[in-house]
Amino acid sequence: MIDTHCHLLLEEYQSEEHLKEVISHMKNHFMITSATNMGNIAETLNTVKKYPNVYGVIGIHPEEVEEGTEDNLKYLELHLHDEKIVGIGEIGLDYHYTKENREKQIALFEKQLELAKKYHLPCVIHSRDAAQDTYNILRKVVDGSFPVILHCYGYSVEMAREFLKLGVYFGIGGVVTFKNGVKLVEVVKEMPLDHLLLETDSPYLSPEPYRGKENEPARIIHIASKIAQIKNISLEKVLEITTNTAITQFDLKK
Repeated sequence: MIDTHCHLLLEEYQSEEHLKEVISHMKNHFMITSATNMGNIAETLNTVKKYPNVYGVIGIHPEEVEEGTEDNLKYLELHLHDEKIVGIGEIGLDYHYTKENREKQIALFEKQLELAKKYHLPCVIHSRDAAQDTYNILRKVVDGSFPVILHCYGYSVEMAREFLKLGVYFGIGGVVTFKNGVKLVEVVKEMPLDHLLLETDSPYLSPEPYRGKENEPARIIHIASKIAQIKNISLEKVLEITTNTAITQFDLKK
């Protein structure tokens, strides 16, 4: 199994020992931890060196838009070449709490997308209440030279069809197991299995039957099981295809 999106950061867990225990539950599997700001980019660089089965993506989240300075982007670009850093993320647009800095968010998103394109790196995108702007920007930039993953996909199946035309991959997390996750179930049902990636977004969005509790990467199995149920295929098939997709798109052989 590969959890393609989690946050293995000390600020998210109770202690270093607890974090170590969480990682140990995936000792035979792989995780991609996602950074969101300059502080946890540095922590992510250390974490991937420390744990053999942890890879990382680094980027500046839209909620951290003020950190998108020229110097910080240069630092980010430099460390995109580090061993076991396999992409740029979590970047994107978030209009849920404010649209007032929309232009700043778009500018930072576009700059980081250009880095992904320049180095042919996977780009992990956070998009909340910003479907059309996200699509319009991707339509201009995506050319098949770098993979694009919509993390924690939360839009309609109609929007998913448009993103799929761009070759986008969809991160599917614990929401698919929720009673109110009907929209995401429709997306999973229709989208091709080889364009779905498993993710937990740990320590958030714990799947049923653990909803509301601290999440961890090992619970990826519940998400895979739900996808198998929705598509009426075996769990083994879901794990085989999603694992192969993750290895290929994130070049986990590096």
